[in-house]
Amino acid sequence: MKTFYLNRLLDVSGVSGVGRVAEGCQFHDGMCVLSWLGTIPSIEIHPSVESLLMIHGHQGATTIVWEP
Repeated sequence: MKTFYLNRLLDVSGVSGVGRVAEGCQFHDGMCVLSWLGTIPSIEIHPSVESLLMIHGHQGATTIVWEP
């Protein structure tokens, strides 16, 4: 299992803010779980990192930072 966080450079929706906005992990099969930080916490499941970024990447405004 690998862990990561989402680093948002620009908040296009005005909801999540900028900086570290979510924490997540990727399992051996590629599935990802994402836990949103902030005032409206939630958890999401995505079939892949690519799928997660298609929804939340905002064309490069949000990046995945893999933790050591």
